[in-house]
Amino acid sequence: MQFLNTYTGRPEKKLILARGDGYHGSTYLSASCSGKARDKTYLDIASDRIRFLTSPNPFRRPEGMSVAAFCDFLVAEMESTILAEGPERIAAFVAEPVLASGGVIVPPEGYHRRVAALCRKYDVIQIADEVVTAFGRLGHWFAAQDVFGFTPDIVTFAKGLTSGYVPLGGLAISDALLDRIGEAGQGVMFANGYTYSGHPVSCAAALASMDIIEREGLLRHTREIAPYFQARLRELEDLPLVGEVRGLGLMACIDCVADKASKNPLELDYEVGSRIDAHCQALGLLVRPMINMCVMSPPLIIERPQIDSMVEILRTGIERTMDDLEAEGLWHRDRNSAQGRNSPTPAAG
Repeated sequence: MQFLNTYTGRPEKKLILARGDGYHGSTYLSASCSGKARDKTYLDIASDRIRFLTSPNPFRRPEGMSVAAFCDFLVAEMESTILAEGPERIAAFVAEPVLASGGVIVPPEGYHRRVAALCRKYDVIQIADEVVTAFGRLGHWFAAQDVFGFTPDIVTFAKGLTSGYVPLGGLAISDALLDRIGEAGQGVMFANGYTYSGHPVSCAAALASMDIIEREGLLRHTREIAPYFQARLRELEDLPLVGEVRGLGLMACIDCVADKASKNPLELDYEVGSRIDAHCQALGLLVRPMINMCVMSPPLIIERPQIDSMVEILRTGIERTMDDLEAEGLWHRDRNSAQGRNSPTPAAG
C-alpha cells in the first residue's frame, strides 16, 4: 500500500481503515487489519497503521435503532474517522462484502454503495476481500459488483479459485488505479511478485475449477438453491438457544445467545459452538464453531435433500447442547435478561 501511494504521488497516505469482526489473513499487516479481537490476543500488530470502524452487524445494533439508522451511523462514523485523521493520510479501506469468519455478517442494505462513494470522495483506495465470497459462494464469480453494486479498486481472492484443491490466491487491480501508477512517470510499473507467483500447477487447477463451475452451471445452481438453504436454516430460530440465523448465498451462521431478549452471547464462550459441533459431528455433519456461533459454507453442488438432512442434524445437535447446558446448570430455557443490545463499538478495540 505504501508502494502504491508513493507512486501515485501521495506518499503520506499510510493509514488503513478496517472493521470490527473482519478477517483478512494471518501475515503481519493482514492480521493487523483483522478486527476479530481474539485473533490478536497473543500477537503484535501494526496498530499505528490501522483505524477500526464498527462491525456492520445489524443483529448487534443499539436497542431501538432501525437497520436503516444503523446504516446511517456506520457511514457517518466512517466519514468522521476520515475527516478526523485527515483524508490526506487515509490510504485504503479494506472490507469483506460479507464478513465470513467474523460470523457471516451481511451489512445493511445500501451500506457498500455508500462507503464506496466515501472512498471516491476522499481518494481512498477501496479493497474488497473476496477470499470467501468470490467464485460462486454468492452465486457469481465476484460479489462486490454483481451482488452489492460497487466496483472496488482492488479485489483479493483465493479459496474457491481452485475449489481448495491446491493453494492459490491472487488480486485484481483496476485499470484506473494502474493508470495512476503509470502516470507517476519514472518508468514505474507494478511488479509485485513472489517465488511461487503464477505457479503453473495451481493456475491449471484454477482454470480447471472455473471450467467445471461454468460447464456445470454451478453459479446458477447456487442462486437457485440459496433461498431454500437460507429459509430452512432460519427455521432453527425457534430454538431457545438460537438468537439469529443469518447468511447470504451458500454462507450461513447460527448465532447462539444466553437469552433472546438481550441477544447477548453465552457466557460459556468458545464451548457453545464447540458443543454443537461435537454433537453434529457424531451425527455426520461438520460445522465450524466460532465461539458462540456455528458457521457453514456447504459445497456449491448441494441439493435440497442434503440441506434437509443438514438442518435436521443441526436441530438435533443444538437440542442436545441445550440439554447438556441445562443438566450442568449453565443455562435455562426460560432465562430472561434486562440487558439491552451491545452498543456499536469497534470489535477490535
